[in-house]
Amino acid sequence: MADDQGTEHQQQKQPSKMSRAGHFITSSVLGIDTNERYVRQPDHLGTKAYQILEPADIYLEQEPSVNEFLRELAPTRAAAVNYMQSLFPSSSWIRRYSGRWLLGDFIAGLTIGLVVVPQAMAYAILAQLTPAYGLYTSFTGAVLYWLFGTSKDIVIGTTAVGSLLVGQVISHVHEKAPGEYSNENIAHALSLLGGAVMLFFGLLRLGWIIEFIPYIPISAFVTAASITIMSTQVPTVLGLSGIDTRESPYKVIIATLKALPDTKIDAAIGISSIVILFAIRDFCSFMEKRRPANKRTWSFISSLRLTFVMLLFTLVSYLVNRTRDLDDSPFRIVGRIEPGFQRAGLPQTDAKLLKLILPELPAISIILIIEHIAIAKAMGRMFNYTITSSQEIVALGAANMLSPFVGGYVCTGSFGASAVLSKAGSRTPLAGLFSAGILVLALYVLTGVFQYIPNAALAGLIIHAVCNLITPPKNLHKYWQLAPLELVIWIVGVLLAIFDSLETSIYVGIALSFVMLLVRLARTKGEFLGIARTRRVVSMDNENDNGNDNDNDNTNTRCKVSSSASPRLSRTSCEPVSERDHFLPLSRRDASNPDIVIDTPYPGVFIYRFSEGYNYTNQALHMDVLTRCIMENTQRTSEEHFESPSDRLWNDPGPRATREQDEKSLPLLRAVILDFAAVNNIDITSIQGLIDFRNTLERYCAPDAPELHFANVHNRWTRRALAVSGFGYPSSQNDEALGSWQPTYTIAAVLDQELRPESRNKSAVEVEDGDIKTLTASSRQARRGMASVWGVDRPFFHGDLWEAVEVAVRDAQVRDGRMGCQVDCTTSEGEGEEEEEEEARRD
Repeated sequence: MADDQGTEHQQQKQPSKMSRAGHFITSSVLGIDTNERYVRQPDHLGTKAYQILEPADIYLEQEPSVNEFLRELAPTRAAAVNYMQSLFPSSSWIRRYSGRWLLGDFIAGLTIGLVVVPQAMAYAILAQLTPAYGLYTSFTGAVLYWLFGTSKDIVIGTTAVGSLLVGQVISHVHEKAPGEYSNENIAHALSLLGGAVMLFFGLLRLGWIIEFIPYIPISAFVTAASITIMSTQVPTVLGLSGIDTRESPYKVIIATLKALPDTKIDAAIGISSIVILFAIRDFCSFMEKRRPANKRTWSFISSLRLTFVMLLFTLVSYLVNRTRDLDDSPFRIVGRIEPGFQRAGLPQTDAKLLKLILPELPAISIILIIEHIAIAKAMGRMFNYTITSSQEIVALGAANMLSPFVGGYVCTGSFGASAVLSKAGSRTPLAGLFSAGILVLALYVLTGVFQYIPNAALAGLIIHAVCNLITPPKNLHKYWQLAPLELVIWIVGVLLAIFDSLETSIYVGIALSFVMLLVRLARTKGEFLGIARTRRVVSMDNENDNGNDNDNDNTNTRCKVSSSASPRLSRTSCEPVSERDHFLPLSRRDASNPDIVIDTPYPGVFIYRFSEGYNYTNQALHMDVLTRCIMENTQRTSEEHFESPSDRLWNDPGPRATREQDEKSLPLLRAVILDFAAVNNIDITSIQGLIDFRNTLERYCAPDAPELHFANVHNRWTRRALAVSGFGYPSSQNDEALGSWQPTYTIAAVLDQELRPESRNKSAVEVEDGDIKTLTASSRQARRGMASVWGVDRPFFHGDLWEAVEVAVRDAQVRDGRMGCQVDCTTSEGEGEEEEEEEARRD
């Protein structure tokens, strides 16, 4: 009956006129042989499996198609609705907003408003703008973020690094077009252009691209930017003039040291402000440890130190200058500030200005996005919630696009302000909206007070704020422990920023990180694996855990095991001591005990694991390592014959005499097992490398042919590419190899018919005497209960490495004539006896 079913299931579809016409065009006109891929496939793969597996059913592997790929990409209505909802995360929580949330957000918003006002005014100076522009910028982020953001603890506003970059762009434009554009117009155009780029990336959900930027170049950039900021603010603290702070930091530092004799009274204000700020911070940190019960109170006091110092020196300045004209102040002060949003309006830009800004845009966009995402993720980890990177970029892009319309410039997440907001007890993203009220109050009511703020005090505030951004030595030591090469990249990035520019630092740092990544991908060798018989011993002595040492009680916690160190595969186990086989590198360069006995699974069988994937960058290295190692540890199946020495290739010296003697003790090559656990996708170059490798081995083993087994190939497109290239089954072009193949399949229980998901049409191509026929599920009698796990038309694609080794060893033993009976060739000697004893006990 099985034979009838086996012949009954084959079915050849009659081609239509359209298909015949298409076949004529592809074969005769274009020269494409669509059946070329089946040249190496043996006959009756599906039929044999159907007969062998009775009463279990077979599974025919379905290759993915381009249409299937396009259908997966096609948007659905549900996906479109989810996308629109994801653009406004506030819609998911605003309806549940409660009074308790309102109270927490209101208090946190007022607190952060008091912190943001002095910071925003100080950072605007770095951007070569007046302090009011910092308030405009912070207002934009406070008003808009709650609508688009996914974090409750982020404050979007001015930052030291972002403001410094804006100032550098303004200087760059003035160098290219002196006197043509004002500082405000340049800052507005930069914010508008940067916001458009961020919004584009966010709306297309391309936030994952940011993951290509590693942490180390950004850390180096932030440290270098902090040093740059401090070098530009020290002259202001000391009241020095005539120093070009737009030059490289080392030049600014040298110029400042030379100008120290010209220090003015501003130094008294600047230095004292820095001392007071650090004193308050350290005192509050000490009291937080000393009085843990009042930790939140001391943390709140510390967060307001900037506001306190700013008000203190504003009062001092007012007392000194209340009877003077502002232009006659003995120290430099901010001066008159326009009340309200006087600079609100349409940004004044043109094509030339955008063209001048465009070269500086990538570095600024990268830094602003990464700084914001890093802060958002840190807050999410701290308070146990997740953020959406792409949506955060949407919020950032929207804030930057709106900022120039109210007079502001580029903005991003502020780490210091965000930390204060989180400690102040914010409950939702709406807390930032309340801080906008403080900013509006400052713009309309307090501008008369702000005009007395000393510039030296603002510079001292900036220096105090950016000191915390410098990477501490303990972090550098950690970098050295984690990855020494990345520490070198960090040092190079900092030095480039100090002696050249911040743009060079970030670009070179990212480039070096990419080079290191590519070198790892291209030059990391795989590992040849061997087998170690291991035993796992589990202590079941509960009394021993309680401190009761009783040797007598321990005698029954282990079962007797053989002391044999045989490397053969085994599935035997006992409780609580079990035996299993581990695959470990033969090179012993891993973390395992180097004294453990490791052996190959069988003479002439090689296991190779790809360590860093398999792609066009490393395929040549992998194939070279595989070929060289295999040929050094095996002998040719037959001797090479040349009619004359000149027939040998010029670069082939031939075997040496000593080599020929050594080869007699080496095994013949039987199988190569490639572990694809670290491989997902595969490219054409990689496939060609495998084809060349197979051809080399077939010439080496002629007239025989080795088997190529693949383990852990789970990507359907990779399986399709390998199958099209003639991998996945024994070669039909070598009778000896095909005759020694022992079909082996893995079966498992299947779901009931009503529980099965909608599956693809189960059909596959089968070769019959050189003809291509279609094997379909509808043309054979269905079987229930059990079925093959993997496609029977791909017998050399294995679900795991153990299965691949088991099949390869069995076939190798058949070739060597060591299979006396059809049993598991890798079963340990005692396993059969144990099974007989178990059956006897059951009887």
